[in-house]
Amino acid sequence: MERRQIIVVGGGLAGTATALGLAQAGFDTLLAAPQPPADKRSSAILGKSLAFLADLGVVEALGARHAPLAVMRIIDDLGRLFRAPTVEFRASEIGLNAFGINALNADLAAALAERTAAAKTLEIRELAATGLTLTDEHAVVTLEDGSEIGADLIIAADGRRSPMREAAGIRSHQWRYPQTAIVLNFKHAVDHGHVSTEFHTRSGPFTQVPLPGRRSSLVWVEDPKLAELYVDLKPEKLSKTVAEKLHWILGEVSIEEPVGCYPLGGSRVDRLTSTRLALVGEAAHAFPPIGAQGLNLGLRDAEALVRLAAESRDDPGSPLMLGRYQAARRGDVLTRTAGVDILNRSLLMDFLPTQIARSGALAAMGLISPLRQFAMREGLVPGAGLTGLPRSVRKWMGGHDARGDHVEE
Repeated sequence: MERRQIIVVGGGLAGTATALGLAQAGFDTLLAAPQPPADKRSSAILGKSLAFLADLGVVEALGARHAPLAVMRIIDDLGRLFRAPTVEFRASEIGLNAFGINALNADLAAALAERTAAAKTLEIRELAATGLTLTDEHAVVTLEDGSEIGADLIIAADGRRSPMREAAGIRSHQWRYPQTAIVLNFKHAVDHGHVSTEFHTRSGPFTQVPLPGRRSSLVWVEDPKLAELYVDLKPEKLSKTVAEKLHWILGEVSIEEPVGCYPLGGSRVDRLTSTRLALVGEAAHAFPPIGAQGLNLGLRDAEALVRLAAESRDDPGSPLMLGRYQAARRGDVLTRTAGVDILNRSLLMDFLPTQIARSGALAAMGLISPLRQFAMREGLVPGAGLTGLPRSVRKWMGGHDARGDHVEE
């Protein structure tokens, strides 16, 4: 039987970044994953997640195929009695040039592939994992060609329906929302100025995020029946509809096909680890595309796992390392999952006290700069709201933390 130190199962962005990080840390690593389908979506990479990718050389490999996110704007477009004021979060207010970047997932995958090809201790097999055996001494993964490979640690990064998670006996709690996300990219007449605008509507967020040039990506959360109708519109009619929903802030727009459509749901797990196994990315948590938290949460999983495994180099799959990983990630995962869920459900509620509370919270952030700065730092790095941003984040975001020169390593 073959043997590796670590096997990563799943070749999405979070899984590939985990495998690359482990290989660069010197571990004999195998990435087992079929070639993923083409992905026309984009992802905003923020704060600590961007610093992690930059340290792996992925941002350099990405080159100019990204747009910085300098301002994040929230506009209340609910049309209800209590309307929240527009709030703008500016990276410059906390001493940064940008909160992060937005790039097409295909370009991120290409940049990761360039870096994985140069990783000397990483092997990639485009095969699905079909079996898993876990013992106190070692783990064994069976691939679809029948080969069995032993390892000290298995990392399940194989999506929200993770077969590895199920084989390990970790329970996942799934739920659905009465919403569908329409995802597309578009060109526009007016420059976006590196501003991302999120309209809060009665059906959910309608979020424009900058891409290079006069292009942006859009995540449009809508009622499922209406989403089907919108997706079937002719490109010219859909382009006009998008421009109208943007209140023409970017002028005339032109939709780029294809247009994707995804039912929204979420999931959480009872625990992030099992014997010689750790969960990363959507195998561990999933929620709607709100606030750019999904992939960023998965990349923070990856960063923590690489760092902790390197500190337990003699046995990266030991109970001590896995316990530390569980402790390091549990709070971040729980708070982000709950926060996104509460925000999304609050948009769907007509309950008057909920409307007042939501409007009041946004108004407070718009008026009270320390509260707004706290929210921005906390959004970039969990725990940084009070302590300040770590040096690694300031390095890749540019500038210095507005609170001073606090350094967290």
